Amino acid sequence: MSHKYHRQTLLPEIGEEGQCKLREARVLIVGAGGLGCPIALYLASAGVGHLGIVDNDTVSLSNLHRQVLYEEVELGQPKAECAIHHLRARNSDIELKAYPMRLTKDNAEQLIAEYDFVVDGCDNHATRYLISDICERQKKTYVYAAIGAFQGQVAILCHDEEAPTYRTLFPDEKTMCALEAPKGVIGTTPAITGSLVANEVLKLIVGFGEPLLGKLFLIDLLTLNTQMIRL
Repeated sequence: MSHKYHRQTLLPEIGEEGQCKLREARVLIVGAGGLGCPIALYLASAGVGHLGIVDNDTVSLSNLHRQVLYEEVELGQPKAECAIHHLRARNSDIELKAYPMRLTKDNAEQLIAEYDFVVDGCDNHATRYLISDICERQKKTYVYAAIGAFQGQVAILCHDEEAPTYRTLFPDEKTMCALEAPKGVIGTTPAITGSLVANEVLKLIVGFGEPLLGKLFLIDLLTLNTQMIRL
């Protein structure tokens, strides 16, 4: 086992067996923005063996206060490809694949079929409904996250036949898709929320702790108040 993972394999909850599970895991991150960056950083650093990143956007100056994978010299370049470049520099042991495209009804079935877990780094409801519907149909776990201003939320959806879906959280697709996404956010909101998401993914892959199954976790970073809502 690589010395790179020594400090986490010392944990009895992970060990060498858990590290092997991480090496075999296949995780697709949809969105390489404020949420997707810390999620990808921690999953790659932990040794998740197969990571895919879907994003059709390019790096812009207003991204840099929260999208920690990118640099000023990369302005105008595809986020998915820049993200993979930086992740490969951190961990050359793992397989990384960039999908510099938007997740759509035309490509989502095929992309998601290649992975075990789909992780939410996106910023719109339509994509989340699409991910949830396909994950439910393909029996893939969907780790959901959303942020705005100083608030974050995380849930594990579509984990099994009894699990909640995105439609459980938000049944009215037409109303949700008509809502304008929040514009303002401080960089620490996606950093903290994304770290929580990455931790849930690691828990699911290795099988330690108590994942957020059947629950929605909410955090307010203005007050550090948290809520756990049963779904």
